Amino acid sequence: MSTPNRADINARIAHDTAFLDDLLEEVQRVVVGQETMIERLLIGLLTGGHVLLEGVPGLAKTLTVRALAGSIGTSFQRIQFTPDLLPADLLGTLVYNQQKGAFSIKKGPIFANIILADEINRSPAKVQSALLQSMQEREVTIGERTFALEEPFLVLATQNPIEQEGTYPLPEAQVDRFMLKVHVPYPTRTDELEIMRRMAQTQPAPTVQPVATPAQVLNARAVLDALYMDARVEAYIVDLVMTTRAPAAEGLDDLASLIAYGASPRASINLNLAARAHALLRRRAYVTPEDVRALAANVLQHRLVRTYEAEAEGIEPAALVQRVLDAVEVP
Repeated sequence: MSTPNRADINARIAHDTAFLDDLLEEVQRVVVGQETMIERLLIGLLTGGHVLLEGVPGLAKTLTVRALAGSIGTSFQRIQFTPDLLPADLLGTLVYNQQKGAFSIKKGPIFANIILADEINRSPAKVQSALLQSMQEREVTIGERTFALEEPFLVLATQNPIEQEGTYPLPEAQVDRFMLKVHVPYPTRTDELEIMRRMAQTQPAPTVQPVATPAQVLNARAVLDALYMDARVEAYIVDLVMTTRAPAAEGLDDLASLIAYGASPRASINLNLAARAHALLRRRAYVTPEDVRALAANVLQHRLVRTYEAEAEGIEPAALVQRVLDAVEVP
């Protein structure tokens, strides 16, 4: 099998990713600003990577996810996580039929293409852990049967960073399965003025229309695999991840006292995929170190476990990632 040349890849990019412009335009018809959040959601969509959105209430997190799902024209389920939620409420359960004298399977809302796990940290660990198999293996086990989930399958979760009462921290195994963690900021003054003008009315807000199909998303994923990544860029990704695990080996003794545990191998895989998607959104057939650096914080920050010293000093994981980026030589 011959390796596709640059011209062939560019032609595939132009043809198989043209729908992304329509998708972006449709989402931005109802969502004002938040370009970074929208781009990160598109990166998750292109790579099949789950995304954790963190921000205070009212920043259009739920609206953006709804708009993205509606623009693709695929199945969508919004699950409101609450303290009394049970794993069966997500996955489904066995139901006994008295007439037939047998159990039948009732599938839960997890059997959809795009899942909005709203306020995921409001449910205890046993509910959050119910998502582990579906997020990693793309399958769900109910009773003795295992069901494959239909692609594209994407979990987009939200959480409120400032409210602690009635919330539960996400288990490390759960957090590690999110490809990206995105901090959603307040809108700019210009965006807030436009939001007010659009939303401060009694008439319903405009709704999105399907402008893409799941098949187009899967075709774009195939193009993603064809992008060129130089061996030096691959080594750069591994160097960044390895530095989070052993900062002292890179001469960062002060950082070693701030990071208890570094990023897992999923970080290397996800940073590679995220960098490819970042390049693809810019219609490039190759990946640069800047693509890696642009996504490094989103991929690494939630995978770092800080020491008590770092927590006491109020050093955020994003700041630790930036120090790693500053220390590792760019190819």
